[in-house]
Amino acid sequence: MEKVLGFFDQGGSLLWAILVVSVLMWTLILERYWFFYFQLPRLKAELLAYWQNRGTSRHFCEQRLKQSLGSQFFSQVFRGLKTVDMLTQILPLLGLLGTVTGMIKVFEVINAFGAGNARGMAAGISEALLTTMAGLITALSGLFFAANLESRALHAHEQFTSQLTE
Repeated sequence: MEKVLGFFDQGGSLLWAILVVSVLMWTLILERYWFFYFQLPRLKAELLAYWQNRGTSRHFCEQRLKQSLGSQFFSQVFRGLKTVDMLTQILPLLGLLGTVTGMIKVFEVINAFGAGNARGMAAGISEALLTTMAGLITALSGLFFAANLESRALHAHEQFTSQLTE
């Protein structure tokens, strides 16, 4: 535990922000996988059963009902994916901000003590590198899973709309 806290002390306050954003991103990613594996089949079955038990009505009403069911399915399948995309875009920016703040600390040390204080400069450089690394690693991992989830959502929506037209 001491090593983890030491890592976060070296990375500065922005490393904590990266941790919070990445935990939020991963929570949303795991929730979406839970939805696709456990809740989507039930949702699809309920909406298709509603469509099949609609009875007879005019063509216009059937079209409106089909659009409504497709829209309801779409909103459930794509819920939260834009937020995951946004968080994967924020993470490298937080890493970049950590780079800038770390380099500012380096320049403050140089300004106060000159270029001879290697220990003071190393703290700023360490902060810059750690936040950059953390922001990029978490963003890249989130980017892969966000793309996978979006692909699953598109496939599920296409499959559902094709089942409505049968």
